[in-house]
Amino acid sequence: MTKSFLGIDIGGSGIKGALVDLERGDFATDRLRIPTPMKSTPGKIAQVVSRIVNSFAPQLDPATPIGITVPAVVTHGKTRTAANIDKSWINAEAENIFKAKLGREVVLVNDADAAGVAEQHYGAARDCDGLVVVTTLGTGIGSAMIFRGILIPNTEFGHLELDGAVAEKQASANAKAENKLSYSEYIPRLQRYYSHLERLFWPDLFVVGGGISRSSSKFLPKLKLSAPIVPAQLRNKAGIIGAAYLASLR
Repeated sequence: MTKSFLGIDIGGSGIKGALVDLERGDFATDRLRIPTPMKSTPGKIAQVVSRIVNSFAPQLDPATPIGITVPAVVTHGKTRTAANIDKSWINAEAENIFKAKLGREVVLVNDADAAGVAEQHYGAARDCDGLVVVTTLGTGIGSAMIFRGILIPNTEFGHLELDGAVAEKQASANAKAENKLSYSEYIPRLQRYYSHLERLFWPDLFVVGGGISRSSSKFLPKLKLSAPIVPAQLRNKAGIIGAAYLASLR
């Protein structure tokens, strides 16, 4: 296994890539970011990804797979949903599209799953050998479940029904902002959500990411759960690092 693998994280506003040192679990190069095309179809995004791969190509073995995250459920190389990207991704043969454009092997993974893998191996969950649930509080709620280091993909815990509504409509960071909630008003929503997750899965550890996790001291200590609940450590590096790690397993 080569020391560094390329991870690429596709987001609604930007596509980011960096070489990752898998021994340290950190970037081995500066991150390159290119804005996501306005018409974010698979073909247009593949063109941007190709530019990023080409920029790192002199440092890559041609046989080394590339790890790519996408804000979608991914099963057997197909993207089944589309969050903050064009609806043409739904049921697209996305992994094959990237392979054809890049001329190399690709490992395609849901963005929250990649972040969860990174937190398990290098971040806030690295000392937990049981069941870990990672959630990202943002526009929606992304999620990842890892049991003894093995990813259980495409959990989509933000889409659980809670009190007659989709959970992420009540407990995401976006819900806090849209409803102009103070933390004292937001915390009961988080308590209801994480208590529900705990009753369903009984994890050994919750890890909470997303931009709002920078203010985790204002809300995480107020939650009453059986499992510890801690902020993510890798922040916006997690997707790239997780994608590179999963590529290294191919």
